[in-house]
Parts: sequence; structure tokens; C-alpha cells
Amino acid sequence: MKYHQINSALFVKNRKKFTAEMKPNSVAVFNSNDIYPISADSTLPFAQHRDIFYLSGVDQEESILLLFPDAPYENQKEILFLKETNDHIAVWEGEKLSKERAFQVSGIRTVYWLQDFHKVLNEMMTYADTMYINTNEHYRASVETETREARFVKWWKERYPAHQVAKSNPILQRIRSVKESEEIDLIQQACDITEKGFRRLLSFVKPNVTEYEIEAELAHEFIRNRSKGFAYTPIIASGNNANVLHYIENNQQCKAGDLILLDVAAEYANYSSDMTRTIPVSGRFSDRQKAVYNAVLNVKNEATKMLTPGTLWKQYHVEVGKIMTSELLGLGLLDKADVQNENPEWPAYKKYFMHGTSHHMGLDTHDYGLLHEPMKANMVFTVEPGIYIPAEKFGIRLEDNVVVQEKGEPFNLMRNIPVEVDEIESLMNS
Repeated sequence: MKYHQINSALFVKNRKKFTAEMKPNSVAVFNSNDIYPISADSTLPFAQHRDIFYLSGVDQEESILLLFPDAPYENQKEILFLKETNDHIAVWEGEKLSKERAFQVSGIRTVYWLQDFHKVLNEMMTYADTMYINTNEHYRASVETETREARFVKWWKERYPAHQVAKSNPILQRIRSVKESEEIDLIQQACDITEKGFRRLLSFVKPNVTEYEIEAELAHEFIRNRSKGFAYTPIIASGNNANVLHYIENNQQCKAGDLILLDVAAEYANYSSDMTRTIPVSGRFSDRQKAVYNAVLNVKNEATKMLTPGTLWKQYHVEVGKIMTSELLGLGLLDKADVQNENPEWPAYKKYFMHGTSHHMGLDTHDYGLLHEPMKANMVFTVEPGIYIPAEKFGIRLEDNVVVQEKGEPFNLMRNIPVEVDEIESLMNS
């Protein structure tokens, strides 16, 4: 891995939080992701399942974590199963985790090779009453590929039909949404790498540069700072492309006078950052562009202040909508009649700002979090309002990552990334 080793104390704490919520005499199993094939002998780069990483720190394929806090013997309470390494694998793929190295990474002392999993699980099932299965219940999830986790769940239900079934996901949604200080530090590192990439662009962007050249500059800066690269597929949208919310082609030339909407960010140690900035191709905003930009910036600043403990996500978005409505009236994009006659299910401001303002973030860019429950301290959210005006051939979105504080305003992890008009113009023209 490119990143520095994470102290295993984080994963010890995470496991304690999870097992504290388990039913008596129950087992929980977590599987790594597959390495997904493309065709012939080609595969996608491996990306670890975030749940097993969160609970163990193991960042390797063909790995299984078993938790059994009420096991009759101490060495059965936490068990890792790993792909057995050997000299052949070391030559062709690189050395995998040894049992001793796995303990250093995870803090788990009992480590078996994967071929022992079914035998050990069978013994655990004779002691246990309930199995926690790990299904994907994220509100944005749309999974068509059968995962390694899904195959295990199907096999287990056939093999052990007499056991009760419980779900890991509701526990993980709660505990993963509230970050430990070590996790906030890792997200901060991802944000700091993103900052370096963005500052690099401010001296690079000129008229006639292509969107993919900008993407290449970012990839270079991210990787050279120990990131695997982008935390998500980058959006580098110049001109009218910015009005396509998930524009990812990144194949157009950036023209003088246009704006570029950059929704791009680095990951670090599997933790995401999520930044959006909008900059002028020619290094200067027009008066109209500046007016819309500052309107979006004001919405972002005001929306950030509302991310406090006890806030309900749904009501938060209603309040942000009121601020956006005021800004759109000031820009002449809406008039009073538009607002008076609006559909409450789709308010007038949605014509120019049609997406949400904030989402949880962390190990996933759209991280775990139960949206119907009040916000808590140490949750990390994006704040990302935008105004999109196809008729004027530009769109502006600004996005920071902030940590909810017990008291006071949220802490902005992207506080050092330029966002004010004057600073961006100064850096682009220095």
C-alpha cells in the first residue's frame, strides 16, 4: 500500500463498538471484495470492502473477519482468515500478509489461513444462536454484480438454516458515521493531498487546455503524495458541460471566457475527500460569473453553519433551499411570482439547484449514515450547493468537507483550499 500504516488501535476500537451492539451469543462475518475481471486475464485494481477494512485494517483480497464476542474461548472472539502466502505468490504478486504482520495491522491475534475457514466456522456455529450477515443497505446502493459477501450469505443460509439471522448494516451505519479522531486525521490527509492538486491546477489552466490534461495533472499530484488516485470518477466540466451533474467524459477543450467546474478529490488509506471548485479558464471571472459564484459561496457558508448536533438532514435541506431561493431572486433567475406559485414538492429554486447540499463522507465518498436520525458530533459531511444555468452556458458548484462539532460551527477540513474569487484570480495570474 502507498499509505503509511494506520495504528491498529483504531481497528481495535472499531471492533469494540460493533461487538457492543451485537445480540448475545452471536457471530458476525465480513468478507473482502473480489478482484473483478474485465476480460481475458485482465482485472480491475483491487479495492477493499470498506466494512472489513473499518473493522480490521486488512487491505487484501480473499480475507475474512469473524467476530464472536461470547465465544467460549478467548482465542475465538476475533479471528482473521487470510490467503496463505508462499514463495510463488511472493514472486508473481508480491508477499501477502503473514500471520504476524496481520496482527500488527489489525490487533487480532488469532489468524488462520483461508482453507481453515469452513472448519472453524462450523465449530463457531455449534456455539452460536445468531449470525450477523453483511448486506449493502446504503440508500444510494444499486448493486447488479454478485459480490463475495453476497455469495457467502447465500451459502451460509443454505448450510445453517436453523440459526437466527441479524443484520450488520444498521450497526455499521451508526458507528461508521461518527468518526474517531484517527479517521478525521486520515480524511484531513486526503483533503491536504487534494489541496496540492488544486493549487497545481491554478498555475496550469489556460485557454485551450483540455479537460483530460487537467485530469492528468491531478492524478500526477495525487499519486506522488501517497494516494491511490481519485476518490471517485473525476468531473472536469468546462463551459456548458458543468450543467451535466455527473459529466465524466473530460474530453473537451477549455475555451477562453468559460468556467471549469472541478469535482475532483484524492483518497488516502481508503478514506475519501470530496471537493468541488469552479475556476475561470482565462484567470478572471466576468461580472456575471462572479455574481453567481458569490451567491453559491454565500449559500455554502450559511449551509455550513447549520451542520450542528441535533439537526435533521431533511429539515436542513429545507432551510438551505430558503437561502438559495433568496440568492436566485437577487440574481434575477427567479421572481416573486415563481416562488409564490411554486410546487412544495419541487420548489422553484430546484430549477437551478436540483441536488442535495450535503451527504456523509468517510471511507466511502457517499458514506454510511442514517439520514432520519439527528446529526452528531464528529460526523463528516460535504457542503456542496450549486447554481446551473444552461441558458448562460455555465454552472457553478462549490464543495467543502466539514466535521460536526459538539459546540460551535463545523470544522472545515478544506479551510486551506482557495475558494474566494480574489484568491483564485490572484493565484491564476501570479
